[in-house]
Amino acid sequence: MAEIGKKTGHRPSGAFKDLIILSILTVLVLVFSYFFNVFVFLVKLFQERPYLVTYVDEVITGLLALSLGFAVFSWRRWLELKKETAKRISLQEELLRISETKAETERIICKQLHYEIEEYKKIERDILARQAKKRE
Repeated sequence: MAEIGKKTGHRPSGAFKDLIILSILTVLVLVFSYFFNVFVFLVKLFQERPYLVTYVDEVITGLLALSLGFAVFSWRRWLELKKETAKRISLQEELLRISETKAETERIICKQLHYEIEEYKKIERDILARQAKKRE
């Protein structure tokens, strides 16, 4: 019987796949940005309207704070998930232990009942044999 919690085969986790996809997309954005000058329109926009440049630092600071906040949020959710998973595994192991104990108890009771039934049958046969002797 396969043990619970063990994977059969080596497959990358969903988080690992997401990390690979995110890395590839980041590299693609950097390559497109470098070779095809995708964001040249921003430079032209800021050259034509220099007063908009004053808001760029606030946007960048806000996005940086948001990304750091998401990183902390993700880290905390990951720790919570780790604790919850450990708790569930512990409860599952306890449930397995209880079910094994219950199965063993039922086996012992069944064996005892079988033994008692055989004893009652033996007593009944003895009684019937005595009654048959008395009749003869």
